[in-house]
Amino acid sequence: MSPSTRPPSADAATAMGSVPRATAVAQGWIALGDSVAALSNGSGRPLARTIKLVLDPLVIRPGQNPHLAGSSLTPAHASELIRRIADAGDVLSATAHWFAVLKSTRRALRITDGNPQEKYFQRCFELARTLGAPDPATAEQIATAAVQEIASAGGENLMTRIRETVHDPVEADRLHNELLSAWRTRRPAQATITDADALVTAALNACGTDAVPEIDGLIDARAGSAAASALEGSGAARVLGLTARAQPRMPELGATASKRSLPLPFDRSVYERLFAVLSGNPADIDLDADEALTDEIARTAQAWELANEQSRTVMLLGVEASHALEPTDLLRPTNAHRLLRGRWDREAYVRRVRRLPADLSGVPEAIREDVHTARQGYLRRLWVRLHGRELRATQTPVSEVWNTLDGILRSVVMDQRQRLKVAISRGTEGAA
Repeated sequence: MSPSTRPPSADAATAMGSVPRATAVAQGWIALGDSVAALSNGSGRPLARTIKLVLDPLVIRPGQNPHLAGSSLTPAHASELIRRIADAGDVLSATAHWFAVLKSTRRALRITDGNPQEKYFQRCFELARTLGAPDPATAEQIATAAVQEIASAGGENLMTRIRETVHDPVEADRLHNELLSAWRTRRPAQATITDADALVTAALNACGTDAVPEIDGLIDARAGSAAASALEGSGAARVLGLTARAQPRMPELGATASKRSLPLPFDRSVYERLFAVLSGNPADIDLDADEALTDEIARTAQAWELANEQSRTVMLLGVEASHALEPTDLLRPTNAHRLLRGRWDREAYVRRVRRLPADLSGVPEAIREDVHTARQGYLRRLWVRLHGRELRATQTPVSEVWNTLDGILRSVVMDQRQRLKVAISRGTEGAA
């Protein structure tokens, strides 16, 4: 290690009366040598995740030892921290060796989802504490069981099985026939009441107040499903930002997906719709691969391409409430419209985009476009939220309708703020 990368010793720092905690951690770690290389960075120091997942919670334990938690330590406390790392040296070495075994097993099982450090570091420490270093006679079996258990808990196995199913020619043909049948038999729903507009207005007026929005009447009357019939008209779903096509059409079954290039909601393949949810936090989704695919195929052919009437009703309310984000001086009369418009209008960048020419606003082009099409972006996020909840077999409680509608706008605003911050920090409009 060169002098420029070697951390100052605790003794050297003592002359200044304190020791940086990072220096003590690095000194204790580097003393362990190559035995912990799998948990170290290029300069031989512990990886950030090693500190976060192993050293702090399992070795140093600053919660139980607050005198070891500060950014600067007394010389005595720095020596104690270094000694703790040294005392755990055998376990940390075994942890590093277990991590290498689990990573190799992960590759052999063709598991690719998630960061292996995040998923395996603490399990490797557990194995090291209970079993010591890996035994060549049993390590492969133990590692396979551990990797499969972690993958199952995180949902990788489900996505892997879905991927395998859609790549199987026989299964893919069966699923494609299910898709054709579902779309061949789909029928627009008709509402069973004539005063749906009045009920929508009443529900939106209750938003943001102590009253709970009354949506049971809308659900019972299938007003959300009936409203979706308008999406069949040329350009209607495109106006709402749910498709780039003139009107929704049967999706492909699909077999590949990328988070960076997901199409608009109604343009996604069946596989992409599942991938968008299962590649996030799927541990609470209790489905097998065939159930997930069959349910999703049925969902694509239903109103709003959602399965539950409660979800469709929330979508109906969102479509109406999101008029508040349109670039017009006309404001609809409900409390939800006023609150959403108020939140939107409070954003300085929104006011600048609306008031100033593009070359004077100082707002990057991509964000200016998002401001002008805020309603479409809002409704896309609302659909994605409701779709994810359906996959998790959860509903939006009536008491949470307003929190959902308002939360979607908060999400839109926070995303745009962050992108604007990044663009300004880079000093270029193209950064957004």
